[in-house]
Amino acid sequence: MDGEDAQFPTLEKGQGPKGMRDLDFLLDIPLEISVELGRTKMMINDLLQLGQGSVIELSKLAGEPLEILINHKLVARGEAVVVNEKFGVRVTDIISTTERVKQLG
Repeated sequence: MDGEDAQFPTLEKGQGPKGMRDLDFLLDIPLEISVELGRTKMMINDLLQLGQGSVIELSKLAGEPLEILINHKLVARGEAVVVNEKFGVRVTDIISTTERVKQLG
């Protein structure tokens, strides 16, 4: 039995048999998550004219889904919600794996 025990060691939580991928270490990697409401371009002169109460027109229409980005890559879309007097985003659509792979190229 000693030979068999050496072949199949006791595994701690999160460990896999030798040769199998153990990706638990990825769970602690911090990611930057941002939500894009819309974009616009403006001249520096127009930017300098902005003040409190100024309105900046964005490229998206009211009611369009917000873009959820992880490390500047689109991964999902959602809608704005208010939770305990803070803004949040409800995920409504996850980008397909194919679309995400296309972004990498």
